[in-house]
Amino acid sequence: MPHAPHSGRALSDAQITQFIREGFVRIDNAFPRAAAADARAILWRDSGCDPDDPATWTHPVIRLGMYDQTPFLDSANTRVLHDAFDQLIGGGRWLPCRSMGTFPIRFPSACDPGDTGWHVDASFGWDQPDFMEWRVNVVSRDRALLMLFLFSDIDETDAPTRIRRGSHLDIARQLAPAGDAGLTLRELAADGFAGSAARPETLAVGAAGTVYLCHPFLVHAAQPHRGSRPRFLAQPPLLPKEPFSLTRGDRDLSPVERAIRDAIDGQL
Repeated sequence: MPHAPHSGRALSDAQITQFIREGFVRIDNAFPRAAAADARAILWRDSGCDPDDPATWTHPVIRLGMYDQTPFLDSANTRVLHDAFDQLIGGGRWLPCRSMGTFPIRFPSACDPGDTGWHVDASFGWDQPDFMEWRVNVVSRDRALLMLFLFSDIDETDAPTRIRRGSHLDIARQLAPAGDAGLTLRELAADGFAGSAARPETLAVGAAGTVYLCHPFLVHAAQPHRGSRPRFLAQPPLLPKEPFSLTRGDRDLSPVERAIRDAIDGQL
């Protein structure tokens, strides 16, 4: 659902309901195309590839990490995004983005990129050297949102991220019995995320400057690039300033918390 601000709010009531039920909301024009272009110039330089010479695009994916230059920080901290964070997490409950995180730049290629499996992003337990031992718990410790920042125009052939709509509800129910300790990525993935396999899929397409704000439990996946121009997308977390709680009163629950609680209670 495209962004349609009104009455000083970034997200409409319908968009917030969509977020709770489907696990994501799309905001068009969340940051300027000029900032996206400036960021791409930095990424092209660091990639070692020539934007005008496809012969230099020799890998299906190149990962570049932890960007905090002005174009990236400006993109992550626009007024519309901050307003949306307040609506989804709660005012004063999140930390401004200070880094855009890892960039998986995807190039047109017939080769298997090797990273297209369904998954959720871990949020704690980073001290384990095996990333499959990283963890997620039912209150999404240390992660408030998964975010997808489109730094290039992305259509159906440009390796858009695949999203299983409503899959965050399945993961909430899977995590609930594990309590604060949560589950490792290996445990969550033991059945290949079969619990959400019947969910309908959405592709994270849009123009440069589009942002998808996603529930931290949303099941998603990469895919091979079948288009003609490289795809630039960042997927930083939004970090919480305070832990989520499922015991707040109804009026104080954020949409992220409400989705988890309602999933566990069988209301969604």
